[in-house]
Amino acid sequence: MSSSENAWPPPPPAGETDLEKELRTEEEREAKRVSDAIDRVLEAERQTMRKKRREEVRLLLLGQSESGKSTLLKNFQLMYTPTALHAEAAAWRAVVHLNLVRSVNFILDFLTSHTERNSATPGSSDGHSHEHGGHRHRMSSLASGAGQGSGIRPSEVRRYKLALSPLLQVEVILVRQLRAADSPRSPVSSPTVASPTSATGHSFANGLGARRGSKPDLGTAEGGSMDLESGARGGSSGGTRHTGVVVPGGKGWKQLFGSGGANRKGKDSAAEELADARRILDACKTHIAALWADPDVRAALRDASYALEEQSGFFLDQALTVADASYEPTVEDILRARLQTAGVEEHRLIMETSAEHGQQWVFYDVGGSRGQRASWVPFFEDVNAIIFMVSTAGFCEVLAEDRSVNRLADSFNLWKTICSSKLLILVHFMLVLNKMDILKTRLTSGIEFSSFVPSYKGSNDVEGVTEYLKRKFTVLHHHHSPQKRHLHVHSTCAINVQMTSAVLTNIRNTILVNSLTSTHII
Repeated sequence: MSSSENAWPPPPPAGETDLEKELRTEEEREAKRVSDAIDRVLEAERQTMRKKRREEVRLLLLGQSESGKSTLLKNFQLMYTPTALHAEAAAWRAVVHLNLVRSVNFILDFLTSHTERNSATPGSSDGHSHEHGGHRHRMSSLASGAGQGSGIRPSEVRRYKLALSPLLQVEVILVRQLRAADSPRSPVSSPTVASPTSATGHSFANGLGARRGSKPDLGTAEGGSMDLESGARGGSSGGTRHTGVVVPGGKGWKQLFGSGGANRKGKDSAAEELADARRILDACKTHIAALWADPDVRAALRDASYALEEQSGFFLDQALTVADASYEPTVEDILRARLQTAGVEEHRLIMETSAEHGQQWVFYDVGGSRGQRASWVPFFEDVNAIIFMVSTAGFCEVLAEDRSVNRLADSFNLWKTICSSKLLILVHFMLVLNKMDILKTRLTSGIEFSSFVPSYKGSNDVEGVTEYLKRKFTVLHHHHSPQKRHLHVHSTCAINVQMTSAVLTNIRNTILVNSLTSTHII
């Protein structure tokens, strides 16, 4: 196509009369007027958006799945937008109930499988394989071996299953309501817990459930690469997907429990279903408490290396309170509750504190599993800061997506990839070492950090390990950043309000100072 064919206005046609020329000229003037008006509107919108973005504080939360991103965000809401957080209490109550119910159903499924295997191989003492949902674990025979006349008896398992069978219906109700924001026709997964999956939808095997003392190959902890586009680690063949309850990202699932987000008829129906679920839970609460208090049940789980109490969304120790018909979630319960969401969640928080009253802080909470990491890149532009979360307890855990990869090694590789991105040259980096409480518990119990991280030569205590991790991530940041920039490092336990509030205050102050500096106000 020639350049003359693209010119505006186009050349006059051959043999054009004066009248035709006058009409054509008028049409061209009108077209230009409309085009210029559209350009002015678009430019005004661009200027408004630029001004709005300058006034907003935008933060990107990055890190592996279950590293504590959502919990840190809830802490921020508690400190700076408490009214908005408390307004979501009804939604979080449903999540707490789902966490509790799925934990119970997992235990019942585990006990059924355990007693069946012990009945099939009585007197076995050389260990056996426990396989569910595509995951296979080596499990030592239980010291109390049911087949040897002690430990959890099949009759007791049957009694627990009979008393707690109504919880299967409770799970169906809660999953249906939490997923209702996705689509009214979204399929609800079977309530039968057919795999060792926690109430969060995260495999219990991804952690101490993978068996304490097992040592995956950590040869890549000091190197390797992470491909954000494919979400896969170089050289990895991938892993088996874990199953669980996943709800769509966004506020839809919360709004269904609030004053808006659904028509009156739909909300009345949902309220009736949730009331039924609470009545069933209330009727089962003593049986739930008895299940968790049963020393034989606890021994069976412990010998199989399942540490449910270390998982996100653990409420079995509060069963009598949580399952009561009058239960209302506390702030601590909301922080501990866990629900896996798919996609990117944008949280626009209007600050309620006096210093920033009315200012809008935007948090982008992105999925941390490997399959969702490709969605991170579009959010690298136009953010003020990145908060990268690391689970310090991950040193002896493996990824649910690829059980050959250690979680801490994956965090190192992911951190290097993030630091090396040229899109983030002007973005401030903040590193939060989370789950310090679980780290301390594991080190104190005798799990050697150096067994999983050979380069560590210090003492097996929290102070030494924490200092090592700070140095390691700082060095990686220094070597892989395209240009020099300051790194802020914090350590915390995200479910500890007091400890996390101090960290958030420091993060907030740093972001505000950097924001003012970038606009030349200071």
